[in-house]
Amino acid sequence: MNDFFNVGVVWSNLPLYFNGLLETLELLAISLLFGLALALPLGLMRVSKKRHVNFPAWLFTYVIRGTPMLVQLFLIYYGLAQFEIVRNSVLWPCLSSATFCACLAFALNTSAYTAEIIAGSLRATPHGEIEAARAMGMSPRTLYQRILLPSALRRALPQYSNEVIMMLQTTSLASIVTLVDLTGAARSVASRFYLPFEAYITAGVFYLCLTFILVRLFKLAERRWLAYLAPRKG
Repeated sequence: MNDFFNVGVVWSNLPLYFNGLLETLELLAISLLFGLALALPLGLMRVSKKRHVNFPAWLFTYVIRGTPMLVQLFLIYYGLAQFEIVRNSVLWPCLSSATFCACLAFALNTSAYTAEIIAGSLRATPHGEIEAARAMGMSPRTLYQRILLPSALRRALPQYSNEVIMMLQTTSLASIVTLVDLTGAARSVASRFYLPFEAYITAGVFYLCLTFILVRLFKLAERRWLAYLAPRKG
């Protein structure tokens, strides 16, 4: 077994992998938090019938979803640094940080996809719910706060869970900008011991475990908040 898979190297480097796990979870949590905060107004803008409101949100989501995540990360981390005005600005301490740039790139990326998920759920709101709210005299703002947004966010859970899983995999790109996440830990072990199989298999196991946990959490959330959509038993 040791000839096929060097358990000793993996075992001795587990602390490095656990540190990488914490880095991965930090990147994922920050990116999802700020990405969702940005996606909510973008999603509302996407369903607006006013062109000057809808178009900027459409353009943003189109550009972000139409370009590779790696290109966006390189533009933010490496590209902005070439401009002297950026290097001399008050934002430079943040933009010179690999963690900040990675979180910014990931948050912008997930916000575009999440905004389209939210917009799609808003468009799919049953017309009867809207008519009932209007019949009760709700203002447009109250309608969105109490009916449309809560209902849309619940229905968006299955699609959003896929986005969260995709973002988990996307965080592996952070190792390219010097961050030691799970993939960065695997790269370090592979280059130090010349054992890429053991190094990346171990990282893969960590990612699989995280994916399993996230899927189970979203299943529990769907069971709680989407129970009313389940077919009734006769």
